Amino acid sequence: MTYLILLLAAAACLAVVDWKFRLCVWRSPGPTAIVIAAGVGLFLAWDAVAIAAGVFLHGASPLMTGILLAPELPLEEPVFLAFFSYSALLLFGASERIRSRIGTKLEARR
Repeated sequence: MTYLILLLAAAACLAVVDWKFRLCVWRSPGPTAIVIAAGVGLFLAWDAVAIAAGVFLHGASPLMTGILLAPELPLEEPVFLAFFSYSALLLFGASERIRSRIGTKLEARR
């Protein structure tokens, strides 16, 4: 349960950063939700292939809920994948904003 709580707390921290700088959800909620859902779907498909091949195995841990959504697929996995996708979107949004500001400053110097 601890791992799930920490993932949700970290996602809440990302949401605060997103809210402050209007990088993803608070700028374009629909497209952000679609991209996060697509990322989670893609990575869950990847996990399914790896689980079927015997590459990914669920290791029991006292830090996890113990709830499996499918064989070898813990409840925390899609939450982590959403967190991972959201983090990537925020990094992309921040880098685009920085790149845009640097470009504007360079153009102003000309």
